[in-house]
Amino acid sequence: MAFLEVKDLRKNFGDTNVLKGVSFEMDKGEVVSVIGSSGNGKTTLLRCLNFLETPDGGSITVDGACIFPVETTDKKKSTNSSTKFGMVFQNFNLFPQYNALTNVTLAMNLREERALKERKVKGTEKKRLLKEAKAKNEEVAKALLTRVGLGDKMANYPCELSGGQQQRVAIARALAMSPDILCFDEPTSALDPELTGEVLKVIKGLIDEDRTIIIVTHEMGFARNVSDKIIFMADGVIEEMGTPEQIFDHPRSEKTKAFLAKTDE
Repeated sequence: MAFLEVKDLRKNFGDTNVLKGVSFEMDKGEVVSVIGSSGNGKTTLLRCLNFLETPDGGSITVDGACIFPVETTDKKKSTNSSTKFGMVFQNFNLFPQYNALTNVTLAMNLREERALKERKVKGTEKKRLLKEAKAKNEEVAKALLTRVGLGDKMANYPCELSGGQQQRVAIARALAMSPDILCFDEPTSALDPELTGEVLKVIKGLIDEDRTIIIVTHEMGFARNVSDKIIFMADGVIEEMGTPEQIFDHPRSEKTKAFLAKTDE
């Protein structure tokens, strides 16, 4: 059984059908790059996987557990499902009022508070456990920021960081939640060319750790070099899917050929 199974995923915005039945599978430790022109559903696919948008149909299964659809009354299961995926956004989406360290610890601390609430822990016991959890989370965040090369920038606010540094904070934040599958939405498109390399280097390091990763990207060379599988999307569907060699060197679809010809210009 595949680690991730997406079947007939659909998403509409009003009368606009953005995802028209997307189906694919990937194994644990596999890297899948999603390519295609803007406006063809790539970002919407990632947002649906991360439950930033609610799909209108289809199913999502991770490690044998169906996380969509779920019973609407099962709030605990819905919450757990949302942590299966981690998202690194195109425009960083850091909180400007918090420094790098707090940006990484914030979601972890909120998760601890929610867990204590579900367990109905109150009073001094709640304060003690939350204090201990926050201390551990801070150590995890410090280690992750050091890992992405920002050990000396933990107290800096987003406005004091370059675009590449902000994106690396965002990567650390996603890793802090220990997702089963890490998703990148055009992680270098908002960066100047000289900053792109530092972010791709961090992503390459994560790939070398056999993480399960989905990357929406316009970096064709990077996609070819790091991916186990390439998905080419057009008009809200998967037009073609295969190995990098199959897609880049021997595309079958005329739409794929036309897209790749434009990227070579």
